[in-house]
Amino acid sequence: MPSNSVYLEQHIPTQLERSWKAFRENTLAVFGFWWLCVLILITLLAPWISPYDPQFQTGHLLQPPSWDNAGTVDYFLGTDDLTRDMLSRLIAGSRLTFGYAVLVALAAAVLGVLIGILAGMTSGLKSSFLNHILDTVLSIPSLLLAIIVVAFYGPGELSILLAVWLALIPRFIRAVYTAVHAEMEKEYILASRLDGANSFYLLYHSVLPNILIVLSTELTRAISVAILDIAALGFLGLGAQAPSPEWGAMLGDSIELVFTAPWTVTLPGLAIMISVLVVNLVGDGVSQALNAGTE
Repeated sequence: MPSNSVYLEQHIPTQLERSWKAFRENTLAVFGFWWLCVLILITLLAPWISPYDPQFQTGHLLQPPSWDNAGTVDYFLGTDDLTRDMLSRLIAGSRLTFGYAVLVALAAAVLGVLIGILAGMTSGLKSSFLNHILDTVLSIPSLLLAIIVVAFYGPGELSILLAVWLALIPRFIRAVYTAVHAEMEKEYILASRLDGANSFYLLYHSVLPNILIVLSTELTRAISVAILDIAALGFLGLGAQAPSPEWGAMLGDSIELVFTAPWTVTLPGLAIMISVLVVNLVGDGVSQALNAGTE
């Protein structure tokens, strides 16, 4: 063999590269990802991209959307029963429904993951007691638990954020606790302990990388649940109060106009449905990609 031969080392893709490749090959996940980016941009830039102030009364009562014969491009999605621009209110409401849902889910994830990890890495009476407490709390639907909290503190935006946050925390604790506890029972953990590995080393290098799928799945579920709960509480009149442009409150305020001005009902409902669908598409894609990256 010639002495000047060049040997090229074959690049072995890392787990992150394998996961990213699997995610890009998932058409639905990529579609959901781009729509999620659009939704996040709308939420962040809402005050600057709204055509009108969400509370501004245009003077055009129940103006149909622009694609209707009686509509106009000045009010692309029409106006409501108080002559307010629907497009501006939907854009502003993205912060109150989608934006708050993401923040509440992330806040619940931080506390729930910490408690779940601590509980999962312990055993004995404390672990068993927490397990029974979580079973009891999780037997109560999250929306019902949120309604109980709102009934205690009174309606309002801060109340629903606290209510949804408290309702989501047990979900994270239970999911993380189960995943961590299952990992701690595996043989490679025992072997690492025998080699002198401490709990922090096991957590960082062994446990957390193996529960990323659980974390991503639970986070996307929590965001979807938070969106639906915030919208449901607003629809019931227990959350954001009029004249707030929160999507659930808009839906509840316009329910009587479903036959005379259907766009005032269908548009907030579509906004809720699309946001939940997009989050679920991305969440499923991330979970499948992480699963493919570990194979």
